[in-house]
Amino acid sequence: MPALQSDIDSLRRQLADCAGDLAPERRREARSAVSQLLRALEHGQVRAAERDADGIWRVNRWVKDGILLAFRLGRLCNVAGAGPFSFADFDTLPVRGIRAEDGVRVVPGGTTIRAGAHLGRRVICMPPSYVNVGAWIGEGTMVDSNVLVGSCAQVGRGVHLSAGVQLGGVLEPAGALPVIIEDEVMVGGNAGVYEGTIVRRGAVLAPGVQLSGSTRVVDVVRNRTWRRDGEQALEIPPGAVVVPGSRPASDPVAAARGISVYAPVIVKYRDGRTDEAVRLEGQLRVES
Repeated sequence: MPALQSDIDSLRRQLADCAGDLAPERRREARSAVSQLLRALEHGQVRAAERDADGIWRVNRWVKDGILLAFRLGRLCNVAGAGPFSFADFDTLPVRGIRAEDGVRVVPGGTTIRAGAHLGRRVICMPPSYVNVGAWIGEGTMVDSNVLVGSCAQVGRGVHLSAGVQLGGVLEPAGALPVIIEDEVMVGGNAGVYEGTIVRRGAVLAPGVQLSGSTRVVDVVRNRTWRRDGEQALEIPPGAVVVPGSRPASDPVAAARGISVYAPVIVKYRDGRTDEAVRLEGQLRVES
């Protein structure tokens, strides 16, 4: 969408030049551009990050700039609640409605999907869960109870986000890579993925695994360590099976006291037995 990208880039520069204030007419145009961007995100026409043919994930900075623009232009307003609950948020970022025609199951009980989030067909959201602006969730993915899909996080097809999973969000800086979960990944209960970590296709994260930019992952199969390298994100390789673990602390004082630090461990790579153990229940999904 070159015209929309050009408009948002122009608005970003104009806001920087005028200390965040816009003339009324230009402000109306900016709010219209934001609404158009959020709709395009929901329909999957644009994404906050995309995978190139070479397998490298790249940020669409202008998309994140547009989302940030929604926050800057929004006016705080009352949002309808239920029972004794009341809410207030920016009018530029409403809750997204889901219809049966979308082919998505959002089970009653407290799930919220923010405007500008994409949900593919046959996605299931169990309550309560939260999907933030700019997130992408691919077809046939399960979002279980108490799951957070953070802003701009990219989740592939056929993924299982088990109960309590947290996928960190990122909006600023606009050039920062969001969390990436590729197709057919299994993320176990109460696991967390943060700070632009990439989990490649078919990997399995056991319950409780925590991955962030500072995490070192010990691969006992390939006898190596996976970590973030400068601007290059931490990556979990395709098909890796990761479990919680620890390694001895390198500091002499800590080592003398027998202290260990957290270090997830790749104990194997996915095989037929793993596939059987993590296979999703197809009968749960909307067939449409």
